[in-house]
Amino acid sequence: MLVANWMSSRLVTIDPAESLPQANKLMLQHGIRRLPVVDKKSRLVGILTDRDIKQAWASDATTLEVHELAYLLSRISVKEVMTPRPITITPTDTIEEAAEIMLEKKISGLPVIEDGQCMAMITQSDIFRALVLLTGVTKGGMLFAFNLPDEAGSIKRVGDIIRSYGGRMVSILSTSDRTAEGRRQVYIRMRLVDRDQLEPLRRKLSAEGELLYILDSREGRKELIMASQPMASGAAASAALDH
Repeated sequence: MLVANWMSSRLVTIDPAESLPQANKLMLQHGIRRLPVVDKKSRLVGILTDRDIKQAWASDATTLEVHELAYLLSRISVKEVMTPRPITITPTDTIEEAAEIMLEKKISGLPVIEDGQCMAMITQSDIFRALVLLTGVTKGGMLFAFNLPDEAGSIKRVGDIIRSYGGRMVSILSTSDRTAEGRRQVYIRMRLVDRDQLEPLRRKLSAEGELLYILDSREGRKELIMASQPMASGAAASAALDH
């Protein structure tokens, strides 16, 4: 999943010589919280965030009269407040790498650089959008959670069982973190599963691998079906969570 496919195509930048009020105006106009600072040749020289501006406004200058403060702030340039040499990423890096950098550095956005020029930004919102789309959560359906052996064919076996009950694949997520050696957490989202057959499906999946739970999402309602919890009359005797 390349940064190029998920980054924001709308790029708003500012010149280092501009004033802080102008930078604040741009952020408010475009509904953004950070501005790449570029020179006349479109080369990235820094980044300015709304936090930088707030910190500048919350300085000792706030003890001044309103008109004196406005005058003083108008004379502060972006260059004086921005973060120089910001961390960047390229269009051919992955969004996973972008998310890892943001998490590690505790930042919410990265300038995207190509051929020495700033061409876009990728932000936390872009990462969240990718996560929502890739998991297929907006399509509803059922989420099946497993703790499976980390071996060839283990995911296919449980997936084929769900398909035999009418399921159509939406997404598969898998991780070996926070599991025992040789095990893997697997999350499979399926649509069109026959709900009248959930109890035999639950039993069959539990026999094949370690089923953790089934989360059924439909029409603004969720039902959490635990693996060890039998269902009466084919219906989920479950914890119902209304939105």
